Amino acid sequence: MQLFLEANDGYYSLTKAGTILCLVIALILFAAAALANEKFDKALSKGKENSKKESLFSVRQLAFAGVALALAYALSYVKLIHMPWGGSVTLCSMLFVCLIGYWYGPRIGLVCAFAYSILQFVQGGGSYIVSPLQVLFDYLLAFTALGFSGFFTKLKKGLLIGYIVAVAGRFLFTCIASYLFWMDYMPEEFPKALSVVYPLCYNFAYMGVEAIITVAILCVKPVGVAMEKVRAMALGNGK
Repeated sequence: MQLFLEANDGYYSLTKAGTILCLVIALILFAAAALANEKFDKALSKGKENSKKESLFSVRQLAFAGVALALAYALSYVKLIHMPWGGSVTLCSMLFVCLIGYWYGPRIGLVCAFAYSILQFVQGGGSYIVSPLQVLFDYLLAFTALGFSGFFTKLKKGLLIGYIVAVAGRFLFTCIASYLFWMDYMPEEFPKALSVVYPLCYNFAYMGVEAIITVAILCVKPVGVAMEKVRAMALGNGK
């Protein structure tokens, strides 16, 4: 365990070996998702020609999901507002994770979102780990919730609804982590009588703001049209 985690004064941090291990796990999860999906599609398909078609479709999924995750991770470094105790308003990074679920449904969406949660843990949480439960709620569950968008893929306005629900899921898990582990960081000037709402206010100050910005962008008609065209390409229906 000491190979991957370094003990500090009351907390832990990832070593270089631990960081590499997390990145390898994320890569394996992403590759396993594509492989599992290909096998699942082949089992459902009837006939050699259909099986070949589904197999190629799985390669398309791998390519589009990989690009979306890469964009999400890159944009998570573009911080418009950075909060003092963690969290930031990024350039719509959560949207690109939600897009995977919107394109391919909850099965692929949740697995890719879980892989993204590991990347986010390496990026933001690996230097300060309080406990496994804190990592679970702050990162693994919170960012995996972005895959909830996959449950709304067949609905009209599915991307918009799925994005809102997915961000709400991340917000819920992050707030639970805040209540359990981070209440000691509440500013002294914040009213003690309102301490119960402090995690809600703090997390909404960056997550909610980014969500509002993203929803406003998605409501612009040309953006909505472009998103549907990209979805058609991701599904193999575009030209």
